[in-house]
Amino acid sequence: MEHAVNDIDALVREEKRLTAVESHSEAWAEGLSAGIEPEIIAEAALETAFGEMLRANGETSALALLDRMREKVIAGAFEPERLRH
Repeated sequence: MEHAVNDIDALVREEKRLTAVESHSEAWAEGLSAGIEPEIIAEAALETAFGEMLRANGETSALALLDRMREKVIAGAFEPERLRH
């Protein structure tokens, strides 16, 4: 039974991730259409994300997220052909 609960939890988490990606993609497109450079949009998004992580979960959690993102960049996870949307 625990395996089934874990599967459901994973599906719910993935659905939330996809919803978040969609929301961020829409905000990104709105920023671009307003003439905001991608670097400015990215920096604002990262500042918001890390600020929220710090408030909600503290410095250790925010730094762990930063480490995971750094490893993904190094591994090429954000190259266009590897993105999953």
